[in-house]
Amino acid sequence: MMATGFRRLRLAGVLSAALLICPALYADGARFDLTGPQVDIHVTRGDKTLPISQVPNLQPGDKLWLHANLPPTQSVHYLLVAAFLRGTTNPPPDDWFFNIPTWNKKVQQEGVEITVPKDAQQAILFLAPETGGDFPTLRSAVRGRPGIFVRASQDLTEAGFEQARIEAYLANIRRVPAGDAKALAEHSDFLARTLSLKPNGDCFKQPVDMQSTCLTQAGTQSLLDDGHGQSVADALGNGGSDLINQASYTQLAGAGMYSAYVGAIVDLVRLTSSLHTAKYQYIPAIAFPKGDALNLRLNTPPSFHNPKSVIVIGLPAVQAAVPPPLRPSDPKQISCLLKPALVLPVEGAPLVYSTELAHHMVLHLDGPNGGEDIPVTPDAYEGGLVLAETAERRLLSADTKAGAPGDVRSTADLVAAAAKSSAAKDSSTITGSISGFWGFDHFQGPTLQLQDAPGRNWKLTQDVVLISGRDNHLTLSSTGTACVDSISLDTAAGRRISTTWKLADKPATLDVTASLKAIDPGALHLAIRQHGQATPEMVAAKTYSEPARLTALELHAGDTTADLTGTSLDEVQQLTIENLNFTPSGDAASTGSGGNSTLRFSLPPNTQPPKVSVGEHLNAVFALKDGRTLTLPVTVLPARPSVSILNKSIGPSAETAIHLADANDLPADQQLTFSLKSAMPFPRAGKIEIANADESLNTTLSIATGNLVMQNPRTLLATLDPRQAFGASAFGPLRLRPVAPDGTAGDWIPLVTLVRLPTLTDVRCPTDPAMPCVMEGSSLYLVDSVATDAEFTAPTSVPEGFIGDSLALPRPAKTGFYLKLRDDPATANVVTLPILPQAPAAGSSAATTPKTTARN
Repeated sequence: MMATGFRRLRLAGVLSAALLICPALYADGARFDLTGPQVDIHVTRGDKTLPISQVPNLQPGDKLWLHANLPPTQSVHYLLVAAFLRGTTNPPPDDWFFNIPTWNKKVQQEGVEITVPKDAQQAILFLAPETGGDFPTLRSAVRGRPGIFVRASQDLTEAGFEQARIEAYLANIRRVPAGDAKALAEHSDFLARTLSLKPNGDCFKQPVDMQSTCLTQAGTQSLLDDGHGQSVADALGNGGSDLINQASYTQLAGAGMYSAYVGAIVDLVRLTSSLHTAKYQYIPAIAFPKGDALNLRLNTPPSFHNPKSVIVIGLPAVQAAVPPPLRPSDPKQISCLLKPALVLPVEGAPLVYSTELAHHMVLHLDGPNGGEDIPVTPDAYEGGLVLAETAERRLLSADTKAGAPGDVRSTADLVAAAAKSSAAKDSSTITGSISGFWGFDHFQGPTLQLQDAPGRNWKLTQDVVLISGRDNHLTLSSTGTACVDSISLDTAAGRRISTTWKLADKPATLDVTASLKAIDPGALHLAIRQHGQATPEMVAAKTYSEPARLTALELHAGDTTADLTGTSLDEVQQLTIENLNFTPSGDAASTGSGGNSTLRFSLPPNTQPPKVSVGEHLNAVFALKDGRTLTLPVTVLPARPSVSILNKSIGPSAETAIHLADANDLPADQQLTFSLKSAMPFPRAGKIEIANADESLNTTLSIATGNLVMQNPRTLLATLDPRQAFGASAFGPLRLRPVAPDGTAGDWIPLVTLVRLPTLTDVRCPTDPAMPCVMEGSSLYLVDSVATDAEFTAPTSVPEGFIGDSLALPRPAKTGFYLKLRDDPATANVVTLPILPQAPAAGSSAATTPKTTARN
């Protein structure tokens, strides 16, 4: 036997003499690419029934349901013969042969059930054309030469296993996106590892667009020796396998390269040379099980003339189950249970990935979080066992079972519960074992190292100062590193610098590389984002620069913001007051005096303001980017005024054909009345300021001017006349804010969008429905576009600077058409105008002046 790492391809092995006898069998016509008939089979053992695709072995007493799934138009009657064997030197008794006439109506409808007899070791099927004496002839052939059929059954079964591996490889390679060389190499490696084969390395040296074609060519994959498929097929004995294996490494047999057809052709040579008679010739069929169906492939077209063709089909051996020898690809690797679409890298049993023999596989969690069984699915394309999509929720709930049974909790709650549970552990690593069913038998697979919670206690293994202008290398340690998704360096300005990282030689340690060539000096944070954790773990690292000079901090009671005055404020990274951390919410703005600038700091969203009282004296702590801290005394100022809008009403105006769709659109020539609710009693000397975003439009309402009225101390009625306040060219969004008598202003809130309306008079359409209509009016430059449907699928746009008094548009519906205003181009407004007949053209008795028409 050859002492190599390649698969002992007993099927690929060929006796040189046999090959020389039938060299024509290696022509393309001898390939197993002919679709044969289909035989449906399921097996019942005790009270459990499995489809044939999930049955690796039979046992005495098993009940086999057989049904030849032939087409209704089948013109030749096929006899299905099932036979059981008991070794090469012990012919089976007559009652181990079952005669099944497939054309019988009852057989066609119900199938036939047979029982595996005691002491049987092998099972085989024959499909033979009906002739006189066909059943006795087949039975006599098997009883006369049982050893040949024992070997044929083994060879055909193993041929199916080997071909399943190759076809799984080819089918999955075709899933790789075309032209993606990186993905092709990655998934080819996954497939090679799980299916125990070696792709042709020369394929990856070819141009990218040719690599996939090269990998999927027949004969370019070497099957490596896993031992499992062979043991499943021929546990009864290996007589002659050494000689066959030696032959498989000859150039004639492919020199160790897999040919999907060589082994079965050997069977054909043996059968045809040993059993050929004037009445029958035997042709092998490779079976591809899928559910109950045995899908057969032939290499020779069946003959219905003498000698007629008998199709030989191998069935699983009658023997004890040989469980799959799964093993972890890397025993030291730790897999993160919180990772979406987690793949456990497990190998060693190609049949798990290329057939359906392994089923109902689970990952059982051990340790304090034990008791959970998570379904897993073999996927050679992904390189291992894929956890079910629901695995993350089930895992996260492992330590959160205080609620009622069956309680469904949100993912956020489960993440928090898992993190809380892991806080009590020194390590987040547990173990889990793979188990499942190999046919009817339960099997126990390998034990894997797992991480069930995000890593904690992240820190730099030594004091490190990040230096701008060059690459930096850091080492991070934690209680667990398997769940890391990404690591970045986050600057105070919000810039994120990606890093590269890898597992270090030391356990629970990562080597991180980051480039700071374009980053100014300053304090940075390493953000470690982990699966199963909503927010990243932050680890601070230091660099140094000139510190800031702080002058004053303005903090109002109830505020979530604070305004800092000083110089070099871009060096300030964080403000802390009463254990609450404020961060800059923008860039520093110049005050125009003494070179000072102001910078606003804000609490994170949904954070409650500090619990402080007006006049209270506090110390504000500022963290600088260089790692140092500065303090500044601050006195809490009275709360800033705050209002909210209760109601809005637009005053009456001249009739218009334009019906505004947005209630927040205010025609510029109409008055707005609105009511406000003040968070505190509104002072009589207070004001309401109204302005646009850049404050080029600005006005104030007050009690003194009469456009602000107090209904009660907290409720105000306000009136705004846009034309009077801003003039005829005012348009766009307006906002308001309250202003206290001392000038302290509250936050801006949106008010309305000021829009100017054109005057539309009528729509005139010609008698020819194919001709466009004309909309007439004035100030049409205020129109952005018109259309006959609300989706504006074919709009007529009005160009900038348009001065005409008419617009062309397709013939509208009687219910109206749609118009977008230049001051609010996002809203489609309905226009209702009567449709009038087109005026006569110039030169007629009713001639009119031609109109300027906007074009698309």
